[in-house]
Order: sequence, then C-alpha cells, then structure tokens
Amino acid sequence: MSSDRDDFLRREFPMRAEDYEFLRRLAVRTTGIELSDAKKEMVYSRLVRRIRALHMDSFATYCRHLDQNPAAELSFFVNAITTNLTSFFREGHHFEALRTTILPDLVRRNAASRKLRIWSAACSTGEEPYSIAMSVLDSNLCSGWDVRVLATDIDSNVLAHATAGRYALERVQGLAADIVQRHFTRLDQDGILEVRPAVEALVSFRQLNLMQEPWPMTGLFDVVFCRNVVIYFSKDTQRLLFNRIAEQMPVGGYLCIGHSETMHGLSDRFESLGRTMYRKRF
Repeated sequence: MSSDRDDFLRREFPMRAEDYEFLRRLAVRTTGIELSDAKKEMVYSRLVRRIRALHMDSFATYCRHLDQNPAAELSFFVNAITTNLTSFFREGHHFEALRTTILPDLVRRNAASRKLRIWSAACSTGEEPYSIAMSVLDSNLCSGWDVRVLATDIDSNVLAHATAGRYALERVQGLAADIVQRHFTRLDQDGILEVRPAVEALVSFRQLNLMQEPWPMTGLFDVVFCRNVVIYFSKDTQRLLFNRIAEQMPVGGYLCIGHSETMHGLSDRFESLGRTMYRKRF
C-alpha cells in the first residue's frame, strides 16, 4: 500500500516533506497559524491553484519563490492558508448579550464621553462587524453617540468583499425578515443584497496581521470580538495574543471568543461571564 508521502510525490505538483515543513514554519512565523500534518491536504489544494497560475512545476519551486520574493508573494500565501468561515449573527448569544447586557452597561459607563469603540479582530467577509453594527443600531441605546466598529483581517481578498458590503441572497437566509428589511437593500433581480448606509457608516475595514508588532491602533476598545481565531495558534501564541488584547481594552471591557475556544490557563486578566464571554479585570 502506498504511503501518504508517496501519494503526495505522485501528484500533479510534488510536495516533499521538506516543502511542507518550510510552509509550516513560514505560516507560524508570519501569521501565528499552526499547520498540523492533518492540514497537508488543505494546504496542497489551496496552493496548487497559485502554483498553476505561476506556471511552476513543483512545491519546491514555489517554496524557493516564496523565500526569494516575500514582498511580492507572501500575501498570496497568507490568503490561501487562512480560513474564512462566517455568517451573519453567528454564535447568536454574543449578539443577544451585546444588545441586552453589554451595551446597557457601556452606555452607563461611557455616558460622559458618549463614545463607543468595538473591534472585530478577524472579520473575514464582513458578516461579523456588520452584525455588530446592526445590533448597536437595533438597541436604540447609542443614538447621537460616536460609535465606531473597527474590522480587521489578515486576508486582503476577504476585506475587499467585506468593504463592498454586498452579499448573495443565500447569505441572509435564516435571518428574521425584519432584520433583512431594516438593514439590507435589494440591488437586482439576481438576489444581491447590499448593507444599508447606516450600517456601513459604523464600520471601518483595515488589513491587520495579529502577529504584527506593534498594532497601529492607539485607542482602547470597549468590546473585542476575537472569535474562532486562536484555535489555529499554539498555547504560547494564544497567551501572547490575549494579553496584547487586554492592553487594548479598559478595565471592564468585554471580550467574546469562539465557541470552541477558552481562556483557561492563558490569561488571568479576564473574568468569565459564561458562554465564551469575558470581562477585563486589570
């Protein structure tokens, strides 16, 4: 029976063990993402299209190209290996808590400044930050306030999609009809919907690598959504990231993480509020 290694070597573009190890080291160094052996199939399938486009004959050739031309090629590599699974109001309990618990608390605490800052730290194609903006608008608590939602992602392709604010009809299926009516405009008969200007006005999109030092943001964020990100990082990288996020928040600020993620053993700067929600302690 052929080994996995033999199978990879016989494919259209051979991938040697040393090629995959180079890609793994590059991924963790530049993005923090840990690529296990189980991700080899995914990496192959996502990069093979780029290798074809560059008219190369092997992963070894592509690795040399990456090594010699990082400024030109690294963004293509990063866009290929990042995962962008998202939807509007995904993990809905976070948005329910935002409307019913978090925003009322912040409105009381920030009454003097009448300012609210929220960060969507891995915004993908925009559904998360737009859902945050819709929740703020629907709460009717921040009328006349200075509200800003910063939406960042490492992937330039998904940011272009997010900035456009246009989605196929199937992306909003499952949402309540009144939410779609309030926050989207139907553009044409093909079913393309556009986020309404009132929602778009609250959100700013920027490219950001969470491994970048220092981060360019100067202000503090009252709420941070960093969901389904750290599952791709080592424990040491998770610990570093959560502590850096804490530095970007005031005491009492709120952090939401993904349903399969935990802060346990990683940072004592947050207290658990249950259901992957935390509040900064110090």
